[in-house]
Amino acid sequence: MDSSAEICINDYVAWALADIELGQMAELHNALADLHPSEVAALLEAMPPEQRTALWEAVPEAQESEVLTYLHDEARASIIDEMEDAELVAAAGRMDVEDLAEVIEELPQDLSDTILEALEKDHRARLEAVLAYEDDTAGRLMSTEVLSVRPGASLAVVLRWLRRHQSLPPHTDALMVIDGEGIYQGKLPMEVIVTGDPEARVQDVMQPDAEVVRATASEHDVANLFDRRDLVSVAVLDENDQLLGRITVDDVIDIIREEADRVLLQSAGLDEEEDLFAPVLPSAQRRGVWLGINLVTVFLAAWVIGQFEEALSKIVALAVLMPVVASMGGIAGSQTLTLTIRGMALDQIADANVRWLMLKELAVGALNGVVWAMIVALVAYFWFRQPGLSAVIATAMILNLVAAALAGVAVPLALKRMGIDPALSGAVILTTVTDVIGFLSFLGLASAFLL
Repeated sequence: MDSSAEICINDYVAWALADIELGQMAELHNALADLHPSEVAALLEAMPPEQRTALWEAVPEAQESEVLTYLHDEARASIIDEMEDAELVAAAGRMDVEDLAEVIEELPQDLSDTILEALEKDHRARLEAVLAYEDDTAGRLMSTEVLSVRPGASLAVVLRWLRRHQSLPPHTDALMVIDGEGIYQGKLPMEVIVTGDPEARVQDVMQPDAEVVRATASEHDVANLFDRRDLVSVAVLDENDQLLGRITVDDVIDIIREEADRVLLQSAGLDEEEDLFAPVLPSAQRRGVWLGINLVTVFLAAWVIGQFEEALSKIVALAVLMPVVASMGGIAGSQTLTLTIRGMALDQIADANVRWLMLKELAVGALNGVVWAMIVALVAYFWFRQPGLSAVIATAMILNLVAAALAGVAVPLALKRMGIDPALSGAVILTTVTDVIGFLSFLGLASAFLL
């Protein structure tokens, strides 16, 4: 099997399923050894439960630790359940500290204790230091594998010291400078070490004002810093400016991708860690909650429609045109909602500019409302030849698009203040607002002026 990058996951799945069905496990084992651990993880996540177990048994032992770190939580949990304790302990011993910190908290306490006891003393100490910080913080994201030098050393000494290393930590674009007590002093870029005067002192050529993050900073803030400053790595300090580790761009890319996945899936009421091939019952339970919430909002809109039964029975055209108003409001509101949530995620929205944003979106909603109200009014007139009906639907559409713009900004901001993720529930609430206001304005105006 060709393992080139051009082969898509569909080819991998078909090939792996065929080998499993034919019992060609030795060939499968050899082929998996040529794949990157991330590709093996993607392949495992694309497998139904029985085939996933068989595929995991074919994964080379040396790859297991890395493959586990690339799996999403739920898929990883299904694999861990199939592993023997000794196999899991061995895989944990080969993991980087930051990856092991993520995995170990998903394990039963007795197994976690067993892994901790089996680790080398230095490895265990670094793991416990990372676990001391809350999840989704820089302290959890950082790598403790960092090279540091003293400010008084010359570049020639630093270069000779680096040459004694068999390898450097991944993405080493600079060395961290600390004093004798471990206090962070600055950053020494690798390009300065290579091209600078060998007799120059580190303190004279380092970057003392290089960006740093505190271990308690959120992963979101760290990702924004990397995005704004185009960083490759950044030092992580405690509250006393002690150097604890560093965060590199590959870790931040993972955070950015996870945040994008979370927004996309939560907008549909799904868990970003949900396993595509998870058992039926837990999958149905998770999704059923949001179906129930949506049902309540639908009944609310239906109740509003029910209040105008007389108007609907006398003017059939109302039932025909009614969905137009609600649908246009829903689309306009969704556009504003998406932009607002994006602005919140990028920290572009603050108390100082909320009013301007609100007025701008109201103006956009009003302008679009007038333009599309005229178009819909013309269509309604040529369809039903009722000028009054055309005027009613035009007015209702303007009102609903303005309300949609207002809700598109106000709903996510209100949810955030309440501690609720706007990406998770904003669309449900917004749709309810636009449906209710759309039906209420259209049918209410029709009842008042056409009956």
